[in-house]
Amino acid sequence: MAYWLVKSEPSKYSWDQFVIDKQTSWDGVRNFRARNNLREMKKGDEVFFYHSNEGLEIVGIAKVVKEAYQDPTTSDPNWVVVDLKPSKKLKNPVPLTVIKQDERLSEIELIRLSRLSVAAITSDEWKVILELSKAGNQVP
Repeated sequence: MAYWLVKSEPSKYSWDQFVIDKQTSWDGVRNFRARNNLREMKKGDEVFFYHSNEGLEIVGIAKVVKEAYQDPTTSDPNWVVVDLKPSKKLKNPVPLTVIKQDERLSEIELIRLSRLSVAAITSDEWKVILELSKAGNQVP
């Protein structure tokens, strides 16, 4: 299994709306590296849901329920979407400020490639973020 992170502005598409919808296609990605990450996602992979611009925190976990297919918002075959389903809300959201303070996350794509909307997460980074959520966001 692989791990990922997707970003969404809460004013455009929030975690709460995602939960109401029960499933969504992750469309509109127009960055080649983010697109390649979508292509790499496999059914069952887990995905952190990050609120960008407002909130700046990881708020929940989703699962990939359908692998990459043509993005219906464009006729250009170069762009793809995946379908995601909410899995669970984090006990405590993990703010970007906490992520930046934790040395174990110094190489996370969320920081290194801050404009990337779909990022890969290593299994070690995944575990650290879950630990931070359970700890109430205190950097160990």
